[in-house]
Amino acid sequence: MSSTQAEENTRVRALVRSTPASGKKRSIGLLAVVACLGGFLFGYDTGVISGALPYMHMPTEAGGLALTSLEEGLIGGFLLFGCAVGAVLGGRLSDRYGRRHNLLLLAAVFFVGAVACALAPNITLMYLSRFVLGLAVGGASTTVPVYLSESAPKEQRGMLVAVDQLMIVTGQLAAFACNAIIAGIQGGPTAVVENDPTGTYESGASVSWDVLAGIAGVTVSEGNGHAWRWMLLICSLPAIALWIGIRMMPESARWHIGRGELTAAIGALKRVRVEGTHDVVAEVAEMEANRRQEEKREKLSLSAGWRIPWLRSIIIFGGTFAILQQLTGVNTMMYYAPRVLMAAGFDSQASIILNVFTGVASVIGSAAGLLALRRFGRRQVLLVGQVILTLSLVAMTAIFLLGIDPYLTDAGGVSQDIPAFVPYLVVVVIVLFMLGMQSGPGPVMWVMLSEIFPNAIRGAANGFAVMILWVTNMIVTVTFPVMMDGLGPVVTYGLFAAINIGAVIWYFLRVPETRKFTLERIEWEFREAGGVIRLR
Repeated sequence: MSSTQAEENTRVRALVRSTPASGKKRSIGLLAVVACLGGFLFGYDTGVISGALPYMHMPTEAGGLALTSLEEGLIGGFLLFGCAVGAVLGGRLSDRYGRRHNLLLLAAVFFVGAVACALAPNITLMYLSRFVLGLAVGGASTTVPVYLSESAPKEQRGMLVAVDQLMIVTGQLAAFACNAIIAGIQGGPTAVVENDPTGTYESGASVSWDVLAGIAGVTVSEGNGHAWRWMLLICSLPAIALWIGIRMMPESARWHIGRGELTAAIGALKRVRVEGTHDVVAEVAEMEANRRQEEKREKLSLSAGWRIPWLRSIIIFGGTFAILQQLTGVNTMMYYAPRVLMAAGFDSQASIILNVFTGVASVIGSAAGLLALRRFGRRQVLLVGQVILTLSLVAMTAIFLLGIDPYLTDAGGVSQDIPAFVPYLVVVVIVLFMLGMQSGPGPVMWVMLSEIFPNAIRGAANGFAVMILWVTNMIVTVTFPVMMDGLGPVVTYGLFAAINIGAVIWYFLRVPETRKFTLERIEWEFREAGGVIRLR
């Protein structure tokens, strides 16, 4: 150790002794729970639409929005466009004003967006409201993992970032459960017939919209389509809890260090470290040493980082990882599972209720992924989960090709002659897919995106990667209903299966192992190697 380093360590040690915690002690577990309310809202707001869409397809007279397949995709697409913008803005605001400040702002945007969506009187205002809500979802997807990664001790970092993924899917499960409860109370989409030109139903008859939608020229007078508004309104409640909870949490010590605020960093770090268990002096000294090294280099924007080969390699790696994670087709399951189940032969209400199994599988898979990340390397967990979901996509393609297509009617429905077990095979495959996805690529991508970028551009680079993720998600979300109508389930899921076979190969060849390394060591290894390498 040089004399300069020794002097610096002595200075840091003295500051740590003399600087008190900047507020009340908070356990890292409590910090994670509060911050992950952002993840919960992320999950609820993206998952709730799956149960709302069958009601939104109903005519305006019945309380719906009379959606077409394209408008159905655009409702998801506008949220995801907002997510892409929010990811970039969230990263920049997070770097400039702090992770905690950003989460306070996001809580307010979540609340406003949720209420606006629930009250939207027409499709145009629904698009705008979903965009606003997307800003919050995208900002949370960028800010929460970075806040957790920077606040957690290195031995708990992977687990806590994975907890955010668990909270995301818990939010989705909560959305599916609320949808199922509301559908159970309201019944499936049902409308009161005003005029049936075929004479099949008398005026005033209450009939399932699944049936009426297939009758040309039918008109209705009322219905239970307003149920979607209650589904969308519920998520305003966790937004209030996030705003209250995050006010009690400290700012990221690493963010303070990046601004040269050493005393503030020590005070914040002491609030979330256990005396006698964690070496605050060593942790602060390493962060400060890394900051001083960064000061010797040109301060980088994302565009400046792109011009440096080793940083460009990492940015490209992060963007590619994000694209492949979305091309698993996971959000076709999360947003459109009821549509897929209806294509397999279930009615609307049964599809909304059965979608709860998707949420349960997501939570179990995320819990398994969280435990696996504590015991195994990132690469192992990623590859096992990716193989499971890829095989599930192959199986989904085969079931529609061999088990469902032969029983399709001229009207596009499924014949009553289909073997009773076949539609349930689709449920089983969706469950297996979600188990693989949420125990592998789901948590691993978020953990690694929070680890691989250097501190000088971490917020902006992470925001860029997440923006790429949301743009890919948006493209898949908007095109999936159109692909299902135009190409059919066999071709649609066959394409996803082929893409994910390629993803398995890319992951095997390119993904490094970052377990057991500090963020500073990961940065040093990548810089010395000239880009992303397979750490051991």
